Amino acid sequence: MTPPLPLRVTLGGTIALALIRALTLGALAVVGLRGGEAGGLTTPDLRALTFTLKQAFLSAALSVLLAIPLARALARRRFFGRDLLTSLLGAPFLLPVIVAILGVIAVWGRSGWIADAMAVTGLGRLNVYGMPGVLIAHVFFNLPLAARLILQGFSELPPERWRVAAQLGIEGSALFRLVEWPAIRASAPGAFALVFLVCATSFAVALALGGGPRATTLELAIFEAASYDFDLGRAALLAGVQFAVCAIAALLAFAAQAPVASSPGALTQIERWDGRSFRARAGDGAVIGAVCLFLGAPMLAVVLRGIAGLDDLGPQVWAAAGRSMIVAAAAVILTLALSTGLAALIVALQTRGSRTAARLADLAGLLPIAASPFVIGIAFVIILRPVTDPFALALPLTAIVNAAMATPFALRILIPAIRIAHDDHGRLADSLGLTGWTRLRVLYWPRVRQPMGFAAGLSGALAIGDLGVIALFSTPDSPTLPLLMHLLATSRQVDAAHGAALVLIALSFGVFWFFDWLGRRS
Repeated sequence: MTPPLPLRVTLGGTIALALIRALTLGALAVVGLRGGEAGGLTTPDLRALTFTLKQAFLSAALSVLLAIPLARALARRRFFGRDLLTSLLGAPFLLPVIVAILGVIAVWGRSGWIADAMAVTGLGRLNVYGMPGVLIAHVFFNLPLAARLILQGFSELPPERWRVAAQLGIEGSALFRLVEWPAIRASAPGAFALVFLVCATSFAVALALGGGPRATTLELAIFEAASYDFDLGRAALLAGVQFAVCAIAALLAFAAQAPVASSPGALTQIERWDGRSFRARAGDGAVIGAVCLFLGAPMLAVVLRGIAGLDDLGPQVWAAAGRSMIVAAAAVILTLALSTGLAALIVALQTRGSRTAARLADLAGLLPIAASPFVIGIAFVIILRPVTDPFALALPLTAIVNAAMATPFALRILIPAIRIAHDDHGRLADSLGLTGWTRLRVLYWPRVRQPMGFAAGLSGALAIGDLGVIALFSTPDSPTLPLLMHLLATSRQVDAAHGAALVLIALSFGVFWFFDWLGRRS
């Protein structure tokens, strides 16, 4: 007879599951019912849907195609700084979107480094606004993510395969086909689906680099319908379409089971005997160098311009930074509460043989990825307006939405750690009669604190740099730092915007480092 689930696990996981469903499906229902009949999709809506699908597909395809040679080069090369370089591949994902956009414009814009070089050679200047700019920004963010996923796939290949290949003298295309391609085939589809999912819900990139109505994503259209027109029916309809598109991508990512590293450290490297020719070494070096230049140039541009713009910072920047820190702290607490409760429930269901229930709970944990934060925000407005002024609660509501959006990433980090702790020592703990807080302290905490610190740092960094639902709630006199940066940039206070960007980078990476350090402490 299967033992019942512990009461604490059942209660905590059920509450977390109910809150996630309420914030996603419930919010969509509230806005849809309040908005009433929305009619069909208009021509601008269809254009936004088409552009969303096109840019998400191209961004995912480019990211994965470029990630394959990068991951292959890192997998078969050993050099000084490799582990550090592998760790830094996570930096663009932590970089606030609005900061990265400033970096992309500084390098690729009409007055940027690339444009100046093209003008000197007589090629003209690149128009970074529209599809080209959106693709550059999305590849900047997601190429490292795809590379880490594929690199993890390489690291999970059995070492015996490389030894057998070396003994048989298999090289070149035969080695790629027989040994490397199975790892790529296992990890690349999941990486593609995840990148597609991230790009399909793009808001800040389309807002800053879209360049007009022909480059509008569904998320941006939802924001315009909800904020400018207050057409709740249209916002709900567009959110439903986006939810369907993202749900399909999430299901594909879940089914593909792409391996995800649970920490930002170096991935395991197996000794390989291939690729020792000068041509192979030169090719791998060129790939690594080109990607480092592509990823490093925008960050370097922001840092250089940010140092020059520090003198233009006013007191409003520091006040906005304080608001961002408050949002991040609250988002970290809520994210850990939601993800830990749900992760414990999923692992408990898995270990007791309830595979279907565990899979459904895991899928429910992915719902925030497919949801629109603006629809969640509008649902809060509808519910709270009869009771209080929802815009006076901008910071706590923003923290709640950010926590919901970070929960799927935290789940992917915590579930493997909790499962390993249970598999390794669960039976021993049962035989010793460890229950309650003693079981948590002795069995789980020593093995979960490091990934929990990583999850806390990730959620805090994402919340600090978020330019999403705060744009719906905040007033111009009380913005967070990302929103203030956007306001400074659009008002042509470029130097001040770059100075604020440097402050935001320091806060984002500082928060991530602090929580990750707490988790790694002995």
